[in-house]
Amino acid sequence: MSLEWRDVVWQDPALVRTFLTGVRGGLPLAAEQIDVMLRLANALERDVERFLDLGCGDGVLTEALFTRFPDAHATAIDFSEPMLTEAAARFATWENPPELMLADLGDPGWTSAVAGRDPFDLVVSGFAIHHLPDARKAALYAEIFTLLVPGGFFVNIEHVSSPTAWIGQMFDSLLIDALFAYHQRGGGAMSREEVAAAHVHRPDKVANILLPVETQCGWLRDIGFTDVDCYCKIFELAVFGGRRPI
Repeated sequence: MSLEWRDVVWQDPALVRTFLTGVRGGLPLAAEQIDVMLRLANALERDVERFLDLGCGDGVLTEALFTRFPDAHATAIDFSEPMLTEAAARFATWENPPELMLADLGDPGWTSAVAGRDPFDLVVSGFAIHHLPDARKAALYAEIFTLLVPGGFFVNIEHVSSPTAWIGQMFDSLLIDALFAYHQRGGGAMSREEVAAAHVHRPDKVANILLPVETQCGWLRDIGFTDVDCYCKIFELAVFGGRRPI
């Protein structure tokens, strides 16, 4: 789907709030995905003094990293002004807030936004890169490689494609069940069918450009990343990445 659809979806404050309040917290294995990210960060053979959150949204990954690395300097980028507004609210009272920056990962010039702040010990992203065309995804991974210190790590928590339509249907069923349970815990009155219509078949799905995780891991290896793997996966939700060699 075109970048224009991505702009329509993620520049709309109402759709951003729908995603944050109705979808993000109910994703299957959300806590486990973040735990894997933190385990990889903890395993680095260096202190995490600087990290970069690409497509930071409301800052959930940045906040998780601050729990382990409270003195780190964080840079968090998003092209969605409504998302950055949510992130600013999250960190409004923090003594060491991240540096929030408006930049579009779809534009190769985004790296100029972090000039002078790199290199980074860790680069993370959560459910952002799948909105980019495939060629731009591959180019972005190469740009991330150049921004890492030797030994630095890239971790991507991402929505990837299913290998078959049947597996895709299994994922949709899992997601609907998880979101329905999430809404019930919050006191919601929506039926399972209403949850499916509102959140699984929601408007922002047109902005998804999904790709197999195996393909993306192959790109990372070709770029020069080591220790590349899919570290955690349940149907279309995957945590993958790799390390810049020392």
